Amino acid sequence: MDFSPSTMKPDRVDLKKTVNLPRTSFPMKADLPRMEPRMLERWERQGLYEKIRRARAGRPLYVLHDGPPYANGTIHAGTAFNKILKDFIVKSKSMAGYDAPFVPGWDCHGLPIEIKVDTELGPRKARMSAVEIRRECRRYAEYWVNVQRRDFKRLGVFGRWEDPYLTMSPQYQAAIARAFVEFLDRGYVYKGLKPVHWCIHCRTALAEAEVEYENHTSPSIWVRFALVSDPARLDPALTGRKLWGVIWTTTPWTIPANMAIAFHPDFEYAAVEADGEVYLVAASLIEATAAKCGWKAVRELARVEGRKLEGAVFRHPFIERDSLGVLADYVTLEQGTGAVHTAPGHGHEDYLTGQQYGIHTYCPVGPQGEFYHAEGAAGRLPEVLVGKTVWEANPVVVGLLRERGALLAEETVEHSYPHCWRCHNPTIFRATEQWFIGMERNGLRERALQAIRQVRWLPAWGEERIANMIANRPDWCISRQRIWGVPIVVFYCESCGETVTDRRLLDRVVDLFEQHTADVWYERSAAELLGPEACCPRCGGRSFRKEDDILDVWFDSGSSHLAVLNATYGLPWPSDLYIEGGDQYRGWFHSSLLVAVGLRGQAPYRQCASHGWILDAEGRAMSKSLGNYIAPEEIINRYGAEVLRLWVASVEFTEDARISDTILTRLSEAYRKLRNTFRWALGNLTDFDPARDAVPAQDLLEMDQWILFRAEELVRSCRSFYEDFAFHRVYHAAYNFATTDLSALYFDVLKDRLYTAAPRSHARRSAQTALWRLTYALVRLLAPILAFTTEEVWDHLVKPPSAPESVHLALFPEPAELTEGLTERNRLRARNWDRLLAVRDAVLKRLEEARQEKEIGAPLEARVLLRADGDLYPLLAEYEDQLPALFIVSQVALEQKPGELQVEVERAAGRKCERCWKYSTAVGADPVWPTICPACVEAVREILKG
Repeated sequence: MDFSPSTMKPDRVDLKKTVNLPRTSFPMKADLPRMEPRMLERWERQGLYEKIRRARAGRPLYVLHDGPPYANGTIHAGTAFNKILKDFIVKSKSMAGYDAPFVPGWDCHGLPIEIKVDTELGPRKARMSAVEIRRECRRYAEYWVNVQRRDFKRLGVFGRWEDPYLTMSPQYQAAIARAFVEFLDRGYVYKGLKPVHWCIHCRTALAEAEVEYENHTSPSIWVRFALVSDPARLDPALTGRKLWGVIWTTTPWTIPANMAIAFHPDFEYAAVEADGEVYLVAASLIEATAAKCGWKAVRELARVEGRKLEGAVFRHPFIERDSLGVLADYVTLEQGTGAVHTAPGHGHEDYLTGQQYGIHTYCPVGPQGEFYHAEGAAGRLPEVLVGKTVWEANPVVVGLLRERGALLAEETVEHSYPHCWRCHNPTIFRATEQWFIGMERNGLRERALQAIRQVRWLPAWGEERIANMIANRPDWCISRQRIWGVPIVVFYCESCGETVTDRRLLDRVVDLFEQHTADVWYERSAAELLGPEACCPRCGGRSFRKEDDILDVWFDSGSSHLAVLNATYGLPWPSDLYIEGGDQYRGWFHSSLLVAVGLRGQAPYRQCASHGWILDAEGRAMSKSLGNYIAPEEIINRYGAEVLRLWVASVEFTEDARISDTILTRLSEAYRKLRNTFRWALGNLTDFDPARDAVPAQDLLEMDQWILFRAEELVRSCRSFYEDFAFHRVYHAAYNFATTDLSALYFDVLKDRLYTAAPRSHARRSAQTALWRLTYALVRLLAPILAFTTEEVWDHLVKPPSAPESVHLALFPEPAELTEGLTERNRLRARNWDRLLAVRDAVLKRLEEARQEKEIGAPLEARVLLRADGDLYPLLAEYEDQLPALFIVSQVALEQKPGELQVEVERAAGRKCERCWKYSTAVGADPVWPTICPACVEAVREILKG
C-alpha cells in the first residue's frame, strides 16, 4: 500500500486500500492439463529424481520392487492406479527419511507380442529366420515400453525411467537363463510327459497363472462301460449278470483316451436293475442318475464297497481296449454317478492316478487340437475322428456312443471352464513332453509355505490365499513352444539322446547371452555355443542339438528380483515390498516366491500387498465393449493427472475401486477446495517473512496456538497413515482439516484479524505465524499425493533458508514442528477452545435461524446474548472479549443464569464501520475518522505512520 505524505490526509485516504486483502500470484485456476507438462519438463531439466537419490544417500534403504507391466498396448486405469499407488509409497518413504529408489521395469517376452508381430509380418514370417522374428518382437516391445514410460511419467511418477529393467535386455536374459541352470543343477528340474493346460489356438503350454475361468457351454453325457471281469467277485448276487459301469463327463472328446474308471474307496456303490439292464452307480446318486437317464422301475440288487472295484475290468464303448477300475479320493458325490472317466493324458488328477497304477499317459491329440493315431494304448481310433479338432470331435464321439448303445443320456451344461488369458479361447489338458520344476523336489513346496509365514501380507487374507495355491498346485511347467523368450539352455547328444547339463558348459552359454542377448542361441550352432571340449557323458559323442523350447514368461518375471535387486542397481535383496493387483497371487507373487525359495531359501519380499480391481460406478469391470471404459489420457486431458492421483488416494486400495465421470467431477471439486486452502494461505502470507516477522510461540494468540495443536495431531496421524499405506485416510484427514478446521472455522475467524488489523500488528503477525507453520507443514505432508500442486505451492511460499529447491527433496514435517515453543500449559489452555467451539456451533445455528426469520441479514448485524451457568459461565467470561471474533458477530453479551446454555440474537447496537463492517456504538467518536470504529482508527493510524 502506498501512503505517501500527499495522501496522508484523512479525506484523501481510500479506506478500502487500507484493508489487507489476500494477494498472491498463485493462480486460482489450476489449469492442470497445461501446468503439469511444464512441471514435468522442469523436473527433467533439474534431474530431480537423481537429486532426491543424492539427498537421501546414506539413509536407510527402502526398496519397493516394481512388478513388470507387459509391454503391449497403452496403459489403462488399472495400470495407472498401480503406478500412482507405488509412487505414493516411494515418495512417502523418501519424505520419511528413507533412501527409496524406484527402478521401473517391463515384461517384454511372451506370446501376446509374438502373435501381434505374426499379424504384422503376415506371409513374410515364413521367409524369416528365428533371429529376424525375435528382432521384430524386440522392436515391437521397445515401442510400447517407450509409450508406457511416457504415460507413467505423465502421472507424476518418479523413478529411474532412463534406465529401467527390461526382461529382454541381455543382462536380464542372462539372469533368467542363469536361474534356470541353477534350478537344473540343484535337481529341481525334470522333463516329463504330463498333461498341462494347452491352448490349441496359440499352440503352447500354459501355466496356471495364464489360465482364466469363463463361462462355457459343454455337452454333458452319461456313458456306460461293460464290465468284462467276473461280477460275482463284487457280490454273489451278481453272478451271471451283465453289468455296466456308468460315468458322466462334460468333455466327450476325451472318451477316446479313456484308460480307467475311478471309484472312491469309501463310497457305497449299488448294482441296480433298470429296463432289463444292471448298472453300477454310487448308492446316494441312484435317484439323480435314474432321472437323467430316464430309468423306470429301478430295483437294487446289491451293494458294493468302492474299494472292491479296484482291479475290475471294463470295456471301452467303441475302441478295442480295456478300462481298469481304480481308486481315487478326488471322486465326489456332488454330481455325476460317483464313477469318474479317467484319461491320464488329459487331466492332472487322471495323470497322477495313471502313475499310481502304471497306466500309460496316452494322448491322441496333437498341438493344434487334432486327433491322430498315437502310440501307447491298445486299440485304434475310429478313422472318423482322425484329423478333427477336439471341439469338432465332441458330436462325433456322442454319435459313436449312440451307435454302440453306450450313450445313456445327454444334455448341455454351462459351467466355469479354463480359457487362455491371451486369446480367450477355451483350453484343453494335453499330455506333452515339457520341462517342469518339481514342487516336492528339495522340499520346495514345504519351504515355500514356510517362507509365506515369514512375510507380512496386506490384506492379511493374502497369506491364506497364496498358501492354498502353493499347497495345491501341480509341478511348475516352465517350457513353452514359441520363439520370443529365453531359450531353455539344454543340449541333447545326437548319438544317444542323452541330455547334456554340465554346469560348466551351460554357464558358458549364459555368459554369451549377457554379451549378445539370447538371440545368440539361434544365431550359433550347438557346437559353437558349447565349444570344442564338450562331450556326451554317456557315449562320448561330440555332436549335439539344442532344446527348441523357451522358458515360461512367469519364470522370466519371477526372476526379476535376481536381475534387479543386486549391485548393478545398488539394491539389496530381498525387497521391502511387492505390491500389485490381486491376480498376482497366482502370478508374479507366486513365481517370484518359488524362484526365490528355490535359489535363495526365502521370499524375495518382506511385505506383499495387493490392490483391488477398477470398476465403473455400477460396480462392473471396465471394458471397451461395455462402453464404460475411461482411459487415463482422457482423464488427464480433462481434469489433470493430479485429480487422477487424488482418486487413487481417496479409495481403500486393498478393495475394488470405482471410477466414473461423476466420481472424478466430485474429486475435481475436492481438489479445488484443497487448492483454494493453499491459495488463501499464500495470499495472506505475501508480506510475511518467517525469519523477520514470526511471533514467538509463547506470544501467539490462543486460537492460533489451538490450531497448531490441531495440526500437530493431523501430522502425527497422517505420518502413521503413510506408514500403514492408508493413503485414503491421509486424504480424508487432510481434506477434512482443510475444509472444516481451516476454511470453515479458523480461516473464517481469522479474516477480520488478517484483513483489518495493521499489517505489522501483533494480532496479524500472530495469525500469519500460525498460518505459515500450517502451510509449511501441509505442503510437505501432501506432497506424495498432490505431487504437482505442492511443488507449485512450494514455489510461492517463503521458506527457511535451509529449505531445498523442491518440495520432493524435503522431509515430512514432524508433529513437534507445529507446536515448537509451546508448553504443556499452552496445550491445556488450548483445550478451552474445544469447549468454546461447541458454544460457537450453538450460536451459528441460532444466527442462521435469525437470518431465515429476517431478524438480521449478515452475522455482523447481530448482537448475541449468552446465558450460562456452572463451569461454562466463567470460561465464557474469561474469553468474553474474543467471542465476537469467534462468532463473527459485532457484539456479545454474557449473563449468568442457571440451566443449559441459552442463545439469543438481536440486531447489533450502533453504526456499521465503513472499514470492517462491524457495528459499534463508538463509530463517529473519532472526529478525524468519523465513519470507522476505534479498532480501525488505530489500524489506519499505524498504516499511515508507515
